[in-house]
Amino acid sequence: MTYDYDLFVIGAGSGGVRAARMASQLGAKVVVAEEYRVGGTCVIRGCVPKKLFVYASHFSESFEDAAGFGWTLPEATFDWPTLLANKDREIDRLNGIYIRNLEAAGVEIVHERAVLKDSHTVHLVGSDRDVTARYILIATGGTPFVPEFPGHEHAITSNEAFHLERFPKHVTVAGGGYIAVEFAGIFNGLGAQTAQLYRGEQILRGFDDDLRYGVAEEMLKKNIDLRTHSVIEALEPDGDRYKLTLNSGDVLETDLVMFATGRHPNTDDLGLDKAGVELNGAGAVAVDAYSRTNVENIYAVGDVTDRLALTPIAIREGAAFAETVFNDNPTEVDHATVATAVFSQPELGTVGLTEAEARERHGEIDIYKSSFRPMKHTLSGRDEKMMMKVIVDAATDKVVGCHIMGPDAGEMAQVLGIAVKMGATKKDFDDTVAVHPTAAEELVTMREKWTPPEAAAAE
Repeated sequence: MTYDYDLFVIGAGSGGVRAARMASQLGAKVVVAEEYRVGGTCVIRGCVPKKLFVYASHFSESFEDAAGFGWTLPEATFDWPTLLANKDREIDRLNGIYIRNLEAAGVEIVHERAVLKDSHTVHLVGSDRDVTARYILIATGGTPFVPEFPGHEHAITSNEAFHLERFPKHVTVAGGGYIAVEFAGIFNGLGAQTAQLYRGEQILRGFDDDLRYGVAEEMLKKNIDLRTHSVIEALEPDGDRYKLTLNSGDVLETDLVMFATGRHPNTDDLGLDKAGVELNGAGAVAVDAYSRTNVENIYAVGDVTDRLALTPIAIREGAAFAETVFNDNPTEVDHATVATAVFSQPELGTVGLTEAEARERHGEIDIYKSSFRPMKHTLSGRDEKMMMKVIVDAATDKVVGCHIMGPDAGEMAQVLGIAVKMGATKKDFDDTVAVHPTAAEELVTMREKWTPPEAAAAE
């Protein structure tokens, strides 16, 4: 059978773009359909603009810290429209680069919504036409989830937070994951009174407990009204503000409510049922180790598969798909031991197993951890701790987890990821000469095993 294209990619985010470029460079005739902007969530309304906002929010503390180093500064003021305009200019630049890179690779871009009509046919909604492809790749990412409750329509998500016309005086963020914690720090650092509500026992579920509680403690020091076991039951307008009724019975007044309570795979109204594509229990596209669905010629990569929702993972999956399908080189992506960062304030960087996971998997483990005041704050006077934790399999001496809270934790986690991925031992860490004076030297100078207080008391 003759098809219009060798590959049709639905979605021009990080995974779809990488797959399309590589497939085209390998000789395939490729088209990408994107109904919004090329670059996907990460570039357009996710990691990149969020990190720019994080940078902006740091300056309020940096100006305060400068006094301890002899600087006298006039009173600082912040202009929200300027930040938005500069952010938009950078996003436009990146969007242009993505488009140029696709075109340079010979990929055709269609700026409209695409849905499946059958396993080889895609319907382009805007132009009301059908095209066929030998292979189809679903790379539509995820979309923010807002639970239904009275007044939920008045809340925003991170999508809208990047385009607010005016900066609020008081913000309430609902959620306890990456996005919620990062935006609570952003709004607080830029000058808004900030509350964060989370339904669970502690924020950042899935991270090492020491870091979860450590970040929460530091956020409280920064006057963020962090409340756990808290759920919004109703949201109603009150003049120019809103009233929030919580499950505790408390009523909060706020200017803005932002929900960051997770993201759902973006599979609605894609015509997946018409093509016979199966979803898993989470509503994500079900795929095998090679990103193939139950339909032989249809694949899916990135957040729409709900495997590990990280941009670098989507890129790896897109590349592996191209190698598998168009280069006769079956390639799996290793989703284990992936370093990651949360750009909270203070920042988190982590790779490998948490303490709880390590105890479950390895049984006997050795813990090395340190909490200290960063050198910078000996002069700034800021009451902020840094924490480092190394988890070792006692039987093999292999480092199975590293966790950092503090400045540049994400940068350190990237480098640590290499060592942990290679199977470095605690002895390898110990044999590495420290770089002094740095915070990171603590990683190679910790020698004393940590003993839980209850174990020490028993001894």
